[in-house]
Amino acid sequence: MELKNDARYALVIPTSMGVRITPVNGQPVHSSDLFKMHATSAESNVGSIPSYLGLPVKVLTTFVKDSPVAGFIKESLASRHMDYEGKEVDQGNPWGYRHQINIADSGYGSRGPRVQNDRAGEVGRTLNVKDFDLERIFGEEGARIVHLSGLIAALSPETGRFCLELARSARKHGTRISFDLNYRASFWKGREEELHGIFTEIATVSDILIGNEEDFQLCLGIEGPEAGGQDLAGKIEGFKGMINSVREAYPSTRVFATTLREVVSANQHMWGAIVYENGNWHVVEPRSIYVYDRIGGGDGFVGGMLYAILMGWESEKWIRFGWAGGALAATMETDYAHPADEGQVWSIWEGNARVRR
Repeated sequence: MELKNDARYALVIPTSMGVRITPVNGQPVHSSDLFKMHATSAESNVGSIPSYLGLPVKVLTTFVKDSPVAGFIKESLASRHMDYEGKEVDQGNPWGYRHQINIADSGYGSRGPRVQNDRAGEVGRTLNVKDFDLERIFGEEGARIVHLSGLIAALSPETGRFCLELARSARKHGTRISFDLNYRASFWKGREEELHGIFTEIATVSDILIGNEEDFQLCLGIEGPEAGGQDLAGKIEGFKGMINSVREAYPSTRVFATTLREVVSANQHMWGAIVYENGNWHVVEPRSIYVYDRIGGGDGFVGGMLYAILMGWESEKWIRFGWAGGALAATMETDYAHPADEGQVWSIWEGNARVRR
């Protein structure tokens, strides 16, 4: 995939930053009194693999003015080698704006993880295109890829318009567009017509579309073929059939991707992926991986895949590095992958867990 060579940033990502609070030692929330807190968002998780491996990444977001949590988030993004830009919004009053809170345990063995998202008063819902100079971001600074998420596009009417204008500006300036559909029924309730229009326009100009069969059907209204059963072969053929239908509606999109996950226990999953690129199918049938915490595995896959694309590797390496990026994220207590170097990621793909001295 041809990318801009003179851009300041490899990747630009709009997001709503928050914090994740997790009990230690894999314990459930309701019986714990000791927790760890991490700065988080699905979209910044995607940017972590490229940023830790040395590519310049910029986050577009919004902060609560004078908030210690906002300060915590900024320190975290800086430690992950990410630039950030965003308006400072007054809290207003004790019932005003704040950063989202994700309260989640990791599960253990036969006990699955439980997650509660507390988004009341979320400052990220105020993301507005008028607070960003898109001509400077895409025209002067430049970006090789902008990664958009359906979670942000559906967060509020303002964020939907924001993502739409980002896509339009990126297209104008030759920036490639990656769009992870990320359908959430609770976000779409009562807004189906509005969001369908926004998602359809973004998808029309996207170079990379990521999602499962449900995402493509519910976000874009694509009527796909029968999945062919719930077995592995049926899932793979169902996704291929869906993408063949999507390609007819969105002929300018060159890359489609999804992950495959089968849960054996909270700490053992079967992990796979499918990528279509310009006429070529690449499939990793699910392989067993050990899981410390499953949250962020899909984001690790996308981050690894985008890194491989940004590095200009041949397309068969995209799915391998993405698969290994997701598997790496699943081994960490943060919900984003923190690779030491490319070799660590490739060792995961190769199944080489031997000590390195």
